[in-house]
Amino acid sequence: MANLLLLLLICTWLIGSWLRIYRQARFYQIEEYMSPRYARWLLKDRERYVPTKPLMAWFIGSAVGIFLGEAPGSVLPHLIGLIAAVIAVIPPDEGEIKKKFVRTQRATRLLAAAFALASIVILSLFALAQTIGNQVEDARVPLVTLAGLIVFLAAPVFLMLGNLMMIPVEAFFRQRFINQAKQVMSAIHPKVIGITGSYGKTTTKNFLRDILNGRYKTYATPKSYNTMMGICLAINNDMANDYSIEYMISEMGAYIPGEIERICGLTPPEISMVVEVGPQHLERFGSLENIAIAKYEIIKALPPHGLGIFNVDNPYIRDMYQRDYPQNRIGVSKNLPPETTSPDQARFIASNITETLNGLSFAVTDTLAGTNEFFTTPVVGEHNIINILLATAVAVHEGMPLKEVARRVRVLQPAESRLVRQMTDTGITIINDAYSANPAGVVSALKVLALHTSGRRLLITPGMVELGELHEPENHKLGTLAAQIATDVILIGKQQTAPIQAGLTSANFPLDHLQVMETLSDAINWYKNHLKTGDTVLFLNDLPDTY
Repeated sequence: MANLLLLLLICTWLIGSWLRIYRQARFYQIEEYMSPRYARWLLKDRERYVPTKPLMAWFIGSAVGIFLGEAPGSVLPHLIGLIAAVIAVIPPDEGEIKKKFVRTQRATRLLAAAFALASIVILSLFALAQTIGNQVEDARVPLVTLAGLIVFLAAPVFLMLGNLMMIPVEAFFRQRFINQAKQVMSAIHPKVIGITGSYGKTTTKNFLRDILNGRYKTYATPKSYNTMMGICLAINNDMANDYSIEYMISEMGAYIPGEIERICGLTPPEISMVVEVGPQHLERFGSLENIAIAKYEIIKALPPHGLGIFNVDNPYIRDMYQRDYPQNRIGVSKNLPPETTSPDQARFIASNITETLNGLSFAVTDTLAGTNEFFTTPVVGEHNIINILLATAVAVHEGMPLKEVARRVRVLQPAESRLVRQMTDTGITIINDAYSANPAGVVSALKVLALHTSGRRLLITPGMVELGELHEPENHKLGTLAAQIATDVILIGKQQTAPIQAGLTSANFPLDHLQVMETLSDAINWYKNHLKTGDTVLFLNDLPDTY
């Protein structure tokens, strides 16, 4: 009986360790399989790497087991150890899950490697514990339990080691996938338009796709696919054997220097545009100058006869524009006066801007051709004007008259979760800007909230992240601006929203209209119970589960 209980004890710790590895894999995947980022997240909270419950279960179970072990032949220590192990490995409630674990082929291989490592280590430790336990019988159960606890707690380490082991395997599959995508690109041979920027990439891409499709067969990478593997997936799944595609719009993101350069090797652009350079992901790059260097890779990848399109309102991008490469360059602006601006400064300029609940309207001047058209669009958010101008520059360069572009702009729609407005059955207006948040975007979003003058205006936000040293000042600004516009504010997460609270307080925002909640679900339940017809809710950003 004692041996059976011991076997069950070993199996319990082994299965519990596997389960902990599996649950941790979701966070590892959110951090894009980057061990340093995952480790940094893990070490921020002791409960993540040394949870209290298994530690207490092990301690109490071992103490009781040692005490009861004084009775010769007693199975109680084994039974107590088994009960303690079961309590220790039962996973806690994960609460609200925003992004579920996706068991891709890579994730499956990673789990297999991590499971194998954990199994080898735990069985080796159990064998050692048994050997020692044979000499000191009372110590067998406590030692086996200790071995199980060590492996259970080390689950994150096995994930990172498993990822390290799989590097050659993943490199092989990655290169094969890239080669397949290159073959598709070579066969289809579309004209590639590359888009990058700290933010605004996806919206600009979608606007350009919808404008060009009025005349040309245009394919754009879906959603926010902007990494090498994401773009390969799009090419291999969507473009293969579709020889009717004339233009391919490739959104290119970067978390490290050289990433855009590598993507350009897969989808060599003939037209490149830089939308924005800002503090989004400043935490990863260290400085805005480093971000600008990374974004400029998309311009350097152009052939000499290629076309570069620049948002010259951004000082970092204006510096790129003034480097005189390539020879063909187009600048766009919504700040320069069209009457006194030369084509060398900016070709497409927006002026006379008006924003209402029905959308944006503005005049677009082509300073080179000397033409002018009035644009209207149901899209809201003044930052979208630059996105529309960038798309306009490509379309006109590729042969579409400005008047035709203006016609296409009238039916543009916002990208998913980017200032999307809708009405609930109860008459509450929802402004969904939850995809991400940056200092420029939050100003536009709050201006849209301010357009709703009837009823309460509720802001729900966890604030902005990955801003590095700008985290506190920029979130403080968010708080002070929100105090002028919102009637009610719900902040998600106490720690990262502290600067927003400080900003609200400094602007004398009534504290009885401010709440801090732990989850987005709590905030949604609150607005459903307290708001009524005519009220408005702005969802500004939604953080992943690692925050």
